[in-house]
Amino acid sequence: MGAPNVGLDVFFVLIGAILVFAMHGGFAFLEVGTVRQKNQVNALVKIIVDFSISVLAYFFIGYWIAYGTTFFVSAAQLSGDGGVFAPQGFTLVKFFFLATFAAAVPAIISGGIAERARFWPQVVAAGLIVGLIYPFFEGIVWNGNYGIQDWFARTLGAPFHDFAGSVVVHAVGGWLALSAVLRLGPRLGRYGPNGGPFLPSSIPWLALGTWLLCIGWFGFNVMSAQSVEGVTGLVAINSLLAMVGGIFAATIAGKRDPGFVHNGALAGLVAVCAGSNIMHPLGALAVGSVAGLIFVYCFHLVQERFKVDDVLGVWPLHGLCGLWGGVAAGIFGLEALGGLGGVTFLSQLVGSFGGAVFALVAGFALYAIISALTTIRLTDEEQLRGADISIHSIGANPEREF
Repeated sequence: MGAPNVGLDVFFVLIGAILVFAMHGGFAFLEVGTVRQKNQVNALVKIIVDFSISVLAYFFIGYWIAYGTTFFVSAAQLSGDGGVFAPQGFTLVKFFFLATFAAAVPAIISGGIAERARFWPQVVAAGLIVGLIYPFFEGIVWNGNYGIQDWFARTLGAPFHDFAGSVVVHAVGGWLALSAVLRLGPRLGRYGPNGGPFLPSSIPWLALGTWLLCIGWFGFNVMSAQSVEGVTGLVAINSLLAMVGGIFAATIAGKRDPGFVHNGALAGLVAVCAGSNIMHPLGALAVGSVAGLIFVYCFHLVQERFKVDDVLGVWPLHGLCGLWGGVAAGIFGLEALGGLGGVTFLSQLVGSFGGAVFALVAGFALYAIISALTTIRLTDEEQLRGADISIHSIGANPEREF
């Protein structure tokens, strides 16, 4: 890192970290608008507490697993010793940036298990995921740990490419969420002879959540370059076109349903993360459009055909669209399709499905252990009262309620 650029890089990555941190407000309001009103407070509290435990787990354990760096040295060394720690605290803002990525995984899971999960078991699960499970896979992909990326290059023609986390963050989060959703089972009254879909409590809150996520996502993707020298407008335009492709595809396939329209934007952004720095903009538009269709059709399939009560549709949105994004980088990133190259279809296929299988197996193991040690599901009576009163003893509008 050249001395003149250090301060710019610190500021650049810090702004990226702040933008991705703001996305957690988007996660919160997206869930608030989707769940029933008696569960809105729980959604808000879960997201901010999960963020807190995630940062602590990543600081003390996770970052060391992924990158081999700990922070148990003097402040002078942390600020930049010219060795492990880059000048002007660049390593520290890099940690902040990557911690916001790591914390997105429990935020994703939160949307899937909403309205029937006990509070503390999920907080513990969030800490274990960000401290142990997520950084293990993150380190393999983004730090070359255990020589697996070298094996990809030798055997499959190129390392597995995931620029901003279609698989590392989103697919891993979505497949972990699927294991949690299956372990918890459906909400009381969701299925059965008298069951049916639960309507969202607030379309405006849902829409606000999407807008916050979309704005922050340009920090998520563009600033994954982690330096001023490495930043490229290609990532920005690809993210933009994938987003609008997802919106239009979901608008048409979802028959103008506002839930599908707003989640279509997120589907496109999830899918483009992996290849946003190597695709042609038309390729990104195609990737986002396909992701919008995946979300709409798979949401219906999961909820109604398979009767899996994934409240916000996080498995279709993050798990499947993230998986598609990893594979799509090996298609639309190829020079033959206008991309910059440096990828192979086979490496992207194996890496993407490998990440999904890893997350699903790890999730089943984690939630099986937690279930054996404690109860993770609210009782029927607590679900009828709602998570707000049952867990937090206060509702979303206390002045009107008491």
